[in-house]
Amino acid sequence: MLLVEQRKIGKREMIVVSSRDIAETFEKRHADVLRDIESLNCSEKFTERNFALSSYKDSSGKSNKEYLLTRDGFTIVAMGYTGDKAMRFKEVYIEQFNQMEEMLQSRLVEREKGIVVRQAMTRTIKELLGSDSMHGHVYSNYTNLVYKALFNKNAKQLREVYGIANNEEIRDCFTSEELKQVQNAEMYVSALIGFGLGYDEIKQSLNEKLQRKIA
Repeated sequence: MLLVEQRKIGKREMIVVSSRDIAETFEKRHADVLRDIESLNCSEKFTERNFALSSYKDSSGKSNKEYLLTRDGFTIVAMGYTGDKAMRFKEVYIEQFNQMEEMLQSRLVEREKGIVVRQAMTRTIKELLGSDSMHGHVYSNYTNLVYKALFNKNAKQLREVYGIANNEEIRDCFTSEELKQVQNAEMYVSALIGFGLGYDEIKQSLNEKLQRKIA
């Protein structure tokens, strides 16, 4: 079972584990794990960076406290859990942290590349439209074109699938491979816009290219 997960806490993407999962895995009461965390004599800086206070709802709908721990936070807490079984659990957790951090780093690299590609496409659209205030609308149309071609859903439909609000970034929900696909499709669309092709021509060309790749 994968217990370590990626969460967005504030503005930071973090790899964390819940105090509830720690309690279940190490066969402890959650209240005892909370006590262990809150009795640590860590510095304020370390605590802020490695223990995020959160909440969950139990089966009755009541909201209860939990903590989300980074790898360093988990390591500090788990130091006090001894025995052969506890050591095996600690090894599994640390391995999961390592794997998730590698995945996160890969996603961050792809997101940085994607920003550059989107900026290039925006510049191309602006150059074609001059100072026309419609370039944002045109960019949205081409973004939806890419999403429809790859996922058969537009941005609004993808938000509904992922259950996110309009002010949240859809691409945070994509896998690294999906981010690469979006990036490549946007590079292709940007090039076709630069060559002066219209929307319908670009749509046909993109769909044909993706069909050839699938075949």
